[in-house]
Amino acid sequence: MAIALIGTGLLGGAIAQRLLQQGHALHLWNRDPSKLKPLLALGGIAASSPLEAVNQANWVITVLSDGAVTRQVLLDQIGAGLRGKRVLQIGTIGAEQSRCLAGDLARLAAELLEAPVLGSRPEALAGTLQIMAGGPKNLFQEALPLLQDLGPDPRWMGEIGSGLETKLALNQLIASLTHAFSLSLHVVQGAGVDPEAFMAILRGSALYAPTFDKKLPKLLSGDFSNPNFPLAHLRKDLLLFLETAQAQGLHSEGLTGLVHLLERAQGNAIDLLDYSALHQLTGSDGRPNQVPNP
Repeated sequence: MAIALIGTGLLGGAIAQRLLQQGHALHLWNRDPSKLKPLLALGGIAASSPLEAVNQANWVITVLSDGAVTRQVLLDQIGAGLRGKRVLQIGTIGAEQSRCLAGDLARLAAELLEAPVLGSRPEALAGTLQIMAGGPKNLFQEALPLLQDLGPDPRWMGEIGSGLETKLALNQLIASLTHAFSLSLHVVQGAGVDPEAFMAILRGSALYAPTFDKKLPKLLSGDFSNPNFPLAHLRKDLLLFLETAQAQGLHSEGLTGLVHLLERAQGNAIDLLDYSALHQLTGSDGRPNQVPNP
């Protein structure tokens, strides 16, 4: 199957590697061509533009940073070149952005299936991503063999928007659980309690979530390098979740303080670190190391 993959960052690059290893012909484009080099060594084919990549493919996969960039690449840079193509949109964008994009693509005689994933680079490389699709069910069925190369049990959640609303609901839990755990850990450490004694009680309770142990070494060491999901992306997704919650008339004021806390990282080195660097923000000074805006 000939596929165009647009966007080879942390997640997109891992998805591309997985698809190449599964035997797919992959036409690749990224704003920074240097990120394509490892994929070309695996048999990927570089394109000089998104349109060139799409011209060679039946399926178009996008893994771009946000809704605005996704829209700009698909509609402005490719446009009529999408006629007859099927677009698999994996990046985390707003649900309403996805609905608008689906309508615009339909006017170009193209089809959209949103397929955001839970998991990051390690899961993408192993083919164990959890995939939540939104869009026409017949298009999901057509995409299923391709999706199963990325995750063992892709799920159809409903029409366009439903996959992304599910993804944002899960990422809200990432933010809230990390924040809650960070605060509790700071408090017990401030009281002189051995963190392992605290964890022993937590693990034996209904309050425990596996993500606590997964991130504990980073929180204890203060080493938040080598991110698979950076803090900036967590903030972006939490803001998208709030848009959805408010559109549904929900009372989401409890998350406002967390948003303000995450906004302290904007324009600072911490923003590019693993999202568990939220622990640095919840500390007693709460001041990230300042770096100039790029």
